[in-house]
Amino acid sequence: MSEWMPLHEPGRQEVVLITGISGSGKSVALHALEDAGFFCVDNLPPELLRDFVRLEHNRHTHRVAVAVDVRSAGSLPQIVPLIAALRAEAMSVRTLFLDASNDALLRRFSETRRPHPLGAVHAGSDATRALVEAIELERALMAELREVSTVIDTSALRPALLRDWVRQLVGARESALTLVFESFAYKQGVPLDADYVFDMRALPNPHYVRELRPLSGRDAPVAAYLEQQPEVLEMLAQIHDFLARWLSAFEQGHRSYLTVALGCTGGQHRSVYAAESLARRFAGQRVTLVRHRELDARA
Repeated sequence: MSEWMPLHEPGRQEVVLITGISGSGKSVALHALEDAGFFCVDNLPPELLRDFVRLEHNRHTHRVAVAVDVRSAGSLPQIVPLIAALRAEAMSVRTLFLDASNDALLRRFSETRRPHPLGAVHAGSDATRALVEAIELERALMAELREVSTVIDTSALRPALLRDWVRQLVGARESALTLVFESFAYKQGVPLDADYVFDMRALPNPHYVRELRPLSGRDAPVAAYLEQQPEVLEMLAQIHDFLARWLSAFEQGHRSYLTVALGCTGGQHRSVYAAESLARRFAGQRVTLVRHRELDARA
């Protein structure tokens, strides 16, 4: 392999690494980036990444996406230092880590009948146990890379919604730290990609107001109802102050994204309003993204 030399040509290289747990949707994410104009390569050995990026730069291909997963297990320890090295060359490097619950992964492997790359089989109770063990081993092997990545929990996401979320994350303007506010329903589980989780279930519930029940937290009547409740305003102010106090610490840790999950019972009223409200409060200071796991899934 040729020695890596700094890139001095004009035009900043944009590199997106797609990684994560097998069965979590990496192929869907890579296709979304291909549709968005990225030059995409699947399962590139990490030790070839530098030369590949340089080659594409010389070809004036400034947006590349590479999928890396446990199939390159022997090279995984190289990836985190490599990310730092690429960023030191003034490249924009974003790492997206796709994850999903064990139940979701077991269901997907059962439906596709594809073998796990670490060797699990498919039929019978022993095979299920072997598959769970393979998934847990994969989590351990990928743990360091997960820590430095933006995590997307795909457990409850349809492929179309995952494509939208990937394009949204990659399309966000670069900043020191992007805030992602995500609403969810506790009855569907807590998002695996959350850095912070706040429980809105202690607040008055618009579900019990008949005319508000079919609406969502994005609708003006629901917002007006919640804004009349002192405890709603108090909780949102406290969450805002907490985040504002500690955001600089995350920036010093070189985080690109911080995901704040806000949950209520059904993911329709209180959590949606809270996500929208907090995003507006921070919009003038930070790049903010809003996503609603349950509402978006119904769209």
